This record gives sequence, C-alpha cells and structure tokens, in this order.
Amino acid sequence: MTSERLYLDHAASAPLQPQARDAWLEGVRIWANPSSPHGPGRAARAALEDARERLKSAFCWSGEVVFTSGASEALAIALQRCVMEVAATSAVEHDAVLRLTPDADRLPVGRDGLVEPLAAARPGLVAVQQVNNETGVIQPLDAIAPMVRNAGGLLLADCAQSAGKLDLPDADLIAISAHKFGGPIGMGALLVKDWAMLRPTGGQERGYRPGTENLPGALAMVAALDTGAEWLVSAAALRAELEQAIVQAGGEVIAGASPRLPTIGAYRMPGVPAAVQLIRFDSQGIAVSAGSACSSGSLKASHVLTAMEVAGASEVVRVSIGPETTRENIARFVTAWADMARGRAAA
Repeated sequence: MTSERLYLDHAASAPLQPQARDAWLEGVRIWANPSSPHGPGRAARAALEDARERLKSAFCWSGEVVFTSGASEALAIALQRCVMEVAATSAVEHDAVLRLTPDADRLPVGRDGLVEPLAAARPGLVAVQQVNNETGVIQPLDAIAPMVRNAGGLLLADCAQSAGKLDLPDADLIAISAHKFGGPIGMGALLVKDWAMLRPTGGQERGYRPGTENLPGALAMVAALDTGAEWLVSAAALRAELEQAIVQAGGEVIAGASPRLPTIGAYRMPGVPAAVQLIRFDSQGIAVSAGSACSSGSLKASHVLTAMEVAGASEVVRVSIGPETTRENIARFVTAWADMARGRAAA
C-alpha cells in the first residue's frame, strides 16, 4: 500500500484553493459584524457587498444574490419560499431537492440520464439540475427553460457541480456551493432573478436569510472563482484516457454518450459491488465514491442510477477529478482498477 493518498472525489468536496484561503484570512481580519452601524461594521459591510458584486460579475448575473451556508440551504430557500408551489423536479435531483418536494411530479430521464421533454409541464416551480452529481450528465436547460416559462412556471437550477466550470444556465433561481470549486465548506449562494419570486422572512441578506453574514466565507468563495476553468480541457483528456482503459478492462461507462461535465464519471465493474470497490481502493490510498457523498455510506440503491435503469447499479463508483489531477494519478487509478477487475475475473 502506498502512503501517498490519491484524491479522486472532487465532486464531493474540492481542496481549498490558496487564494481562497488568503481571502478567508483577510475576512477574519475584518472581524466586525457587517450588520453593525459603527465604523468597523460599515467596513465589513463594504467588503461583503464588494464580494457580492464580484460574484455577480464572475457569473455574469444581473439579478440578486443571497449568501447562504451552501447549495442545500440555497435550494431549501428557493423550494420553500418561492411564491409558486413546486410543480416538478427531475427524478435525478440531489436528495436536498427530493426530500423537500415529496408531492412534486418527477420528470423521468432516459437511459442517457437526460430529462425527457416537458410537454405537459404545469405552472409552478420546476427544479432541474445543470449537472448531475453522480454521472456528470449535463441537462439541456437552455431547451427546458422556455418550456417551463411557456407553461407559466419558474426554473430552479441546482448548479452545485457546474458553477465555476460551466456558464450558468438561463434559470430564474440558481443554487451554488463554494466547496465544489475550491472555496470554503459552509458557503454558497442563491442567485435570484427578481426578489418578487421569493417571500422574505426578515433578518439579514435583504430580509431573505436571517443570521450574521459569513464575511470570510463570502470573500473566499469569490476568490476561488479566480482559478478559472481552463483546466477543464486537460480534465477532459484525462477522463478520456481513464474511460478507454476502463472499457478495455471490461468496465462500463455510465451515460458515456451523453454530454457530461469533464470532471465527473461513473463506472461499473461487473461482478464487484461498489462497497467492495471503495474498501479496496481506499486500502490502496485512493479516494473515490459511490453515488452522492451525502448517501454513499448508506446501503440504499442510487436513485439516480435507478431512474436511468442502469443494469448493475450496485456495482458503480464515481470518479471525479480536479485541477491538480495528473496523468500519473489517472494511470495509478487505472492500474488499481485493472488489477481489481482481473481478480474478479479470476474468481
């Protein structure tokens, strides 16, 4: 067993970028409460509002921004306080959406992981993620958005996996998470096209989220976006090498023909349960996951793979790479995969 860890679970949480750490420390130095009326409070407020404007500029967002503790809280605010009732969600949304919308229609997906047409969409809030957190499949939100609006509805997009990597979609409400793109854990935002879409509750953030604002987190989140997305080109090449090797070793690429974010891939090793794979990879110092990090410790079948009718869903693991991932890292994982697959075949 090598002593050096290989981290291939960036979709669960990405390492904090150096510039984000520096920005967080600067936020700690400006320690006053941004809602206080005195001089130090006003200075903190100015820094917070500058971060808000920088975030809007980075995402080319002309609407409003509510800073939150992450994408899950952003989604909860949108789902529970939108002026429209939730009409539908895709069947492959994150659990943070599904557990809050038990009575909503579930929009089916095909075996390719793509949401089927919303020809019968009814008025209300419709939640469809931009990128699936288990398979990396990119939903065609540019086509879905006009269908939702033509039906008199609003579109909520979970962009936890795509923010900082892809252009944001034309949605009415967007949830983002800082630690998915190298920002701090416990920080995110809800982007709102118009305040009239939400019911306020009072408190901070223009009355849409009570609680002292997390100034260090906001500064660090914005700083993390300075990394840019140029590294996705090399990520796509690395994943292509990985997937070619997995197929040669008898594995299966899930939704391999669908448009996917270059950083995420889901792979089936026939005959070897995902739980066994995770233990064996971890024993070799390799960190991957099975499905969402929020549910990978459970014995439940992945609702995403079930909705896609994936055969052998219990044998699928997720590999997700980041800016620091190298060809040597991929080669090490491929060797471990092939060795495990050969052991299964020999048995």
